[in-house]
Amino acid sequence: MGATRQGGLSWYRGGGLHACDRWISGCFDNCRTIPGLDLDIAHLQHLWQSALTLPEPSARHVWLHGDLKPTNLLVQQGKLHAVIDFGGLSVGFPDAGHSPLWDLPSEARQAYWDAISLDDVTWLRARAWAIAVGVSGVSYYWGTYPLFVSECLSRLRAILEAIGEQ
Repeated sequence: MGATRQGGLSWYRGGGLHACDRWISGCFDNCRTIPGLDLDIAHLQHLWQSALTLPEPSARHVWLHGDLKPTNLLVQQGKLHAVIDFGGLSVGFPDAGHSPLWDLPSEARQAYWDAISLDDVTWLRARAWAIAVGVSGVSYYWGTYPLFVSECLSRLRAILEAIGEQ
């Protein structure tokens, strides 16, 4: 619809993974210092680093919600009823828009994969975005926003449990 990735529509989640590597690597380091955090940070960081070796996206830019997460999806009678909170609206590569898949049960992820026919590289970049959001959320909000930290931990654990799934 003619929007371009600039100014307020140039939010990090629509860009490439490399632009976030320094920040996300710092978040991994911060997570390692959290007492009692029961999470395989090393494996998550390995998955993140592996995604950095993938080719950059070549798809055209699309509109992105920018903050899709369970609390921004309203369900009624078992079906998506509304999406709220468009404060992170941006334009960019669609990979980040697929990252909330790890907030869904594995059967729903598989159905999504099958219905959309995502290629492996896009799937892996989407997973990297899910890792980035989860690790940064845990790192930044650990002592201040337990509900969001819980969402992030759930997402990260789902990623670890889903290794090899498609």
